[in-house]
Amino acid sequence: MARIGVEESLTDVQQMLQAEGHEVVILRQEQDANGCDCCVITGLDENMMGVQNTAIQGSVISANGLNANDISQQVNQKIQQQQ
Repeated sequence: MARIGVEESLTDVQQMLQAEGHEVVILRQEQDANGCDCCVITGLDENMMGVQNTAIQGSVISANGLNANDISQQVNQKIQQQQ
């Protein structure tokens, strides 16, 4: 399965993605995203300064307003699109 970076505070998302067989990497620093196929962020501090630095080539999913099931569906869709 895919290597998914997930922000530390999204434990329910981490658990769900692991149960689906994905390799989950906890995102504590920007370099933790290296090698990830997709990353899930809380979205709370997303682009606060109007500057976007891309740390990965894969998709970034904002969890803001979504539950773990919604996020899982989006992750799986993004992974399928990349293949």
